[in-house]
Amino acid sequence: MHRVLVFLLTATWMMGCAGRERSRHLGQNWTHYVRIAGHSLRKDNIDEIIQSASETCVYGIETDNSLTGIYESFLDPREKLEAMRIMAEKAHAVGNKVFIYTEGLEIITPNADQKEHTFFKDHPDWAQRDIGGRPAVFGGGTAFWIREGDEDVWISPYASEWRKIYMERIRQIAATGMDGVFVDIPYWMTHFRGWEDTWASFDDYTVAAFEKATNLNARTDLRLGDFSDPNFVKWVDFRIQALTDFMKEVAENGRSVNPNFVIIAEIYPGIEEAAVRVGADVYELYQVVDVIAHEYNPGGKSADRDPTDWFAFMTGMYSFRAFADGKASWMLTYSWEGHENISPADAMENLMMSQVMAGANCWDAANHVMSGSNDYEARKRIFKWIAEHERTFYRPRQPMKPIGVYFSPKTRNYFVDQFIPSYRGVMYLLQQSHLEFQVVTPRTLRKFQGPILVLPDVRCLADSELVLLRRFLESGRALYVTGETGACDEQRQRRSRNPLHELLGIDNAELPAKSVSGKRFIYEPECIGRRYYEAVQQEFDDCAYRGEYCEARFERIRRDFVDRLIRDLQYEGAVQVSASPFLSTQIALVDGKPHVFLANFKGLKGKENANQLPEREVAIAFTASKNHKVYTLDFLGEPVEIPAIWKEGRLHCVIPEIRRGMVVWAE
Repeated sequence: MHRVLVFLLTATWMMGCAGRERSRHLGQNWTHYVRIAGHSLRKDNIDEIIQSASETCVYGIETDNSLTGIYESFLDPREKLEAMRIMAEKAHAVGNKVFIYTEGLEIITPNADQKEHTFFKDHPDWAQRDIGGRPAVFGGGTAFWIREGDEDVWISPYASEWRKIYMERIRQIAATGMDGVFVDIPYWMTHFRGWEDTWASFDDYTVAAFEKATNLNARTDLRLGDFSDPNFVKWVDFRIQALTDFMKEVAENGRSVNPNFVIIAEIYPGIEEAAVRVGADVYELYQVVDVIAHEYNPGGKSADRDPTDWFAFMTGMYSFRAFADGKASWMLTYSWEGHENISPADAMENLMMSQVMAGANCWDAANHVMSGSNDYEARKRIFKWIAEHERTFYRPRQPMKPIGVYFSPKTRNYFVDQFIPSYRGVMYLLQQSHLEFQVVTPRTLRKFQGPILVLPDVRCLADSELVLLRRFLESGRALYVTGETGACDEQRQRRSRNPLHELLGIDNAELPAKSVSGKRFIYEPECIGRRYYEAVQQEFDDCAYRGEYCEARFERIRRDFVDRLIRDLQYEGAVQVSASPFLSTQIALVDGKPHVFLANFKGLKGKENANQLPEREVAIAFTASKNHKVYTLDFLGEPVEIPAIWKEGRLHCVIPEIRRGMVVWAE
């Protein structure tokens, strides 16, 4: 009977969701093509999991039995390891991949009020603590996953005895045949009520490690929350590095057993301040893990979002894809939870449309948990369509003639309130002006080949970054510099003279300046990105609901920005797109063909309407030869060739209507 079931499920899978292997590009693996759903794992529900995954076109099965997150199984993992072994064997038998969820720095003793031995009673020194010595120990009701009577403890990553056992458990998981481990919550405790401003942890292990690294006493030698204090800045850096090193060690231990074992980190902080406070910075973590599952939900669930929330979401995803630098990005995000005026299917379609347009992988879940679905039929329909067109969305996207936007982790860490509005604003400007963009980071600055690089109030620049910016200018390319870019070094120390201003020949930092020949640049003491972001926050949603924008302040700022790029910096894109600012646009080469990825947010209104106003008469001009043709792929539709006219080296077409989203390309 088991063999018959395996045969039937494999046949179902091959008929509905086949074709993955042929889509893979050099440097890619299965993680780039997943369509995920989560499941609680027990020995008695494995066949049910396999069947559900096969029927709903899931590729990449998440399973959860909290081996390291429950005290009893942390001590004796044998039963849960055996369930993993069986699950891996059966998933592989039907051609699927499977990974296991486990906790990072959190552990629960269920019914602790009835037990003599609990994690904290046995190991009080392993707990994180605030600066006053209060342990990070919580009870029922603190979070939805902690039940009455439970003991919830957040552990110091420097508790050496615990860490030794934890890494042994990772090696044991890798030996089961699981394709990967999904590590949740590798965080410093700053996200429960009453702990937000603690900048934990000040347990003995962590304090000793900080002193060894810096010769400073974390309890006495820094001013908590004061970024003007150089010692506190060292504490901020130390906390981020500590969690990055922890996940690096997880990866090393898993791969020591199975070189192909995949390490996934679940992280909720994105590009904003939470990354600094929690200490889990996805920019840093992408260097040491294989995948990050971003539990990133600006504006709440899909059904809650207004158009500005959607652009924040897109900006986050485009940033993650840049940080990943070729690795996969999974989106553990939520669509719907009892919204009366919005159907689950509409919310799911908008969410997954936005994700595939950004090149990120989808995870279907019910409400605010990792498992289930708000609509299994919708999941099946969407996942099947993604499987059929995965090559379009998940093959590498290569730049053509992009405008770079510089994301500075150090500036975000130390000047978040100034940097993020400026960075987001520039990203909004480029997406809503339908210009090709590329997020550039300190890791990718050296290889960036675009003609223009925007530095949106990037206050912290290291000497090594300044050297590369000099080379960029000397190559004949242009800088668009705003705000106090270059005022500080990479440790937040203000320089006596701004070296970037000296490089550009800026004598008066209070006045705008530009040069259209020689060293080409635009300098604005007031960041146009920040101005645009503020205008968008005030006006954009109301305009988007109506589909009108011509008289809006944000539109005047946007036109001014585009005029400066074209007039002063002589920018001309490889692909030209004419559409309203309510569409987010990404332009890139896929398999050598120019593609335009369009996500429509016109007419959406959080909690009220999840069906877009159609965007009509979208004009696109590709730099292409006469014999090229133009194709469209509507979200949940099929490829269609559309009429195109070749004129003066460009292939021109007009898209009659875009509802949710669309891909357009020339070949």
